Amino acid sequence: MNLTELGYIAGWRVIRALPRPLVAAAFRAGADRAHRAGGGGTARLRANLRRVVGPELPDAELDDLVKRGLRSYARYWMEAFRLPSLSRSQILSAFRLDGAELLAADVAAGRGAVVALPHAGNWDAAGAWVAATGWPLTTVMERLKPEGVYKRFLAFREVLGMEILPTHGGPRPAFDVLLDRVRAGAVVPLLADRDLSARGVEVDFFGGKTRMPAGPALLALHTGAPLYVASMWYEPDAACASLDGPLPVPGPETGPLDQRVRSLTQLIADRLAAGIARHPEDWHMLQRMWLDQGRSGEGAALPSSASGQA
Repeated sequence: MNLTELGYIAGWRVIRALPRPLVAAAFRAGADRAHRAGGGGTARLRANLRRVVGPELPDAELDDLVKRGLRSYARYWMEAFRLPSLSRSQILSAFRLDGAELLAADVAAGRGAVVALPHAGNWDAAGAWVAATGWPLTTVMERLKPEGVYKRFLAFREVLGMEILPTHGGPRPAFDVLLDRVRAGAVVPLLADRDLSARGVEVDFFGGKTRMPAGPALLALHTGAPLYVASMWYEPDAACASLDGPLPVPGPETGPLDQRVRSLTQLIADRLAAGIARHPEDWHMLQRMWLDQGRSGEGAALPSSASGQA
């Protein structure tokens, strides 16, 4: 067991046992220290947020946005560490979803739903809320290094009621399992704003080229399930999200599958961008995002609840 794994163990065992105001103040102070230090992750967040807000925003206002972004990211970690200690009623009250009636109708009809998510707000709280509501949820997670950290995140999310598939190394390909789950009526959320496979679909995003995973589009095209794009952010008292969709899914008559995947993934990118632009301080993207960015100053890996690489 290395120091990274020990740190996560301490997070889940110690932080959730302390009073929330005390923990929140400590995480906020840590975020402010990271902002002052200006390390690689902070530099990458600054570069990414500059793309979002454009060149017109004064540097001083961008700096304040970066500070708030780091505080939001720290809040995510603080809440993630405390999430397993919450009761069902606390989980339900700590997250609000605009458009919940859409998912309720999809699950009730047995058609399932695919939801493309950004790395924003609190995606773990969203998954826990869906599970606490009583809806089946299946998603995928990248195999983090070291393996011990991956297993602890896997156990953390499974305790909250989520079915988690590894992006690779499972008994069946993750995409095949997701197809089965969608067809059985499950909600399948996939983080969709960053490709981890180097095989993603090239899209325009805030005026630059990047790659995004094809998984959400492919699932919708293969199953006919409704496809939504979520906007996610924080309010003082809760993590929040809203659903955009269902998106129009092109039929076979519009062209070959790869063309339809590209057009639908671009539509997902556009809707993700609209949500991020409304709440840029809650977009937790501390990694290289665009194809023309250098690799210097990359932030630490983001342990994802759903990599979208299926």
